[in-house]
Amino acid sequence: MMAVMLLSGLYYFNAVVADPGAPVTVALVPYVLLVVVASVLVQVMLAIATPREANSGADERERLVVDRAGRWSGIVLAVGVVLAGGAYLLIPNGNMLFHHAMFALIAAQLADYAAQVYLLRRMV
Repeated sequence: MMAVMLLSGLYYFNAVVADPGAPVTVALVPYVLLVVVASVLVQVMLAIATPREANSGADERERLVVDRAGRWSGIVLAVGVVLAGGAYLLIPNGNMLFHHAMFALIAAQLADYAAQVYLLRRMV
């Protein structure tokens, strides 16, 4: 899922850089469709590869890791949104404010996945 988010985030970034003045939906709709389709495909492939784990819930350690990673990614999101607001003060363009907030969301999700990987590897 981290690879899906990274690749789709790069796609979104390229779409915004190619035409920053375009309506928000020009970059957003293909990005959302890409994330949804790729996520479903990855989840199906993972369920086929490990069917027993697909139906099992998270154990106590995994829940703690997910909670801690969520806190860290929340900090990334907060910093990203504050930076987006600061960028808006310098360049008052609502479309770019939206794109900057989307980049903050993407970065926060990537941070969440990276923190989970880091914390789970540290436990082993």
